[in-house]
Amino acid sequence: MAIRIITSAVAGLMLFTAGCSFIPEYSQPEMPVADTWSGKGLEADAGSGPVAADIVYQDYFTSQTLQQIIAMALENNRNLKVALLNIEQAKAAYRIKRSDELPVIAGSTGVSRQGIPEDSSSSGKAYTTDTSMSVGLGVTAYELDLFGRVRSLSQSALESYLSTREAASSTRIALVGQTADAYVNLLAQRKLLQLAQATYKAQKATYDVIKTQYDAGSTDQLALAQAATSTQSAKASIYQYKRLAAQAENALVYLAGPGVYDLIKTSETPCETIDDIGFLTRLPAGLPSQILLARPDIQAAEHQLKAANADIGAARAALYPTISLTGSLGFAAEGLSYLFDPSRSLSWGFSPNLTIPIFNREGLKASLDVATVGEKIAAAQYEDAIQTAFREVADQLVARKHYKGQMDAQNALVSATRNAYCLSKARYDNGIDDFLSVLDSQRSLFSAEQGAIVLKQSYLSNLINLYKVMGGGKMDTSSTN
Repeated sequence: MAIRIITSAVAGLMLFTAGCSFIPEYSQPEMPVADTWSGKGLEADAGSGPVAADIVYQDYFTSQTLQQIIAMALENNRNLKVALLNIEQAKAAYRIKRSDELPVIAGSTGVSRQGIPEDSSSSGKAYTTDTSMSVGLGVTAYELDLFGRVRSLSQSALESYLSTREAASSTRIALVGQTADAYVNLLAQRKLLQLAQATYKAQKATYDVIKTQYDAGSTDQLALAQAATSTQSAKASIYQYKRLAAQAENALVYLAGPGVYDLIKTSETPCETIDDIGFLTRLPAGLPSQILLARPDIQAAEHQLKAANADIGAARAALYPTISLTGSLGFAAEGLSYLFDPSRSLSWGFSPNLTIPIFNREGLKASLDVATVGEKIAAAQYEDAIQTAFREVADQLVARKHYKGQMDAQNALVSATRNAYCLSKARYDNGIDDFLSVLDSQRSLFSAEQGAIVLKQSYLSNLINLYKVMGGGKMDTSSTN
């Protein structure tokens, strides 16, 4: 009976206090960017077809080795684990705020015994005992949310939780891109190391020939010194690229864990080269509104804006009176036999508390001003996030547009310098030119081949960054737990 009365009263209070809110009506800011990508010829990238946000990394990165490395990074990376734990923390904080909208109903029971002297003027050796028992239910300081203050705080906590979840998605996408870029860097350093080793081998063979000629007196000491210089330069490059390749391996271990060594070792199981790896090169950009609003970092910024909007509602409501209710309903009696007899032991208490802001009203108005300015700051940060994302995508689209032509030109340069090297060596062998022309052509060929490898790495990094800045690979963060 008592439970039914309290439940009905609480339900009536909740119905009475529902519906009022001072949260301003949310209006999404207009996108502070152009309707199309800036740059000549980028309009063609709009295209139809799936955008990056709809393509999982397994479909974009076609290398099975890279797919396994990314999967290991998503499982083992500590930064991602921290981001996922932040989600759980924000979710718990929201649940705390959400619970403030409900009254706290608690049961209580107690027994007290008191000894009273029979004659207060005597020495007090004879006592009588007074025993009382009680049991009941009570509502503790439940705030009647007449103006939506509690609901505004709950809404702000919800938006903060959603923002944290989007931030974790952004961390995941960044991790996928960082891991792919680190793997491409490893392949590039290994290819450069192979080039340095091959160049050293060829130049050492040339040095040995010239050394034999010098010993026989058919060439001078300058040619020998020039050959030695070229050989030692190539040898120094070997140690340079060994160091860079080892550091690239360390970067992958940091991202994906020590188990990655089994996938990138080159002794027993040859790993793929930078010439073998491939990505999905056709990635329609779509319209800015399709791409930018799908990026989790922009969605996180918008949730922060909504949270700031809800804070305004809480600050407004704080300017109005607050009513808190404390009540209890139960039984109290001097003996167990009378405890549950409603006619003799029913007890209740009701204590409303009205708080009206008077002398602290200026402080509450200042808090409202702080919340209003905070909302404007969040709006500016949201617009800045969109502008930054627009530039990132436009830059990567421009780079993708011109990389192919640059690589074709670089490959043509490699062919031309290789031909020049062959001709200069033939002329030297026939005694037409001195060895300096051979040395120059060797250096030019080595530099051109290095440039081709570095350019291929930059092109692949561009494809990785394009996939990342367009929001590629966004998934439910719960799948990475």
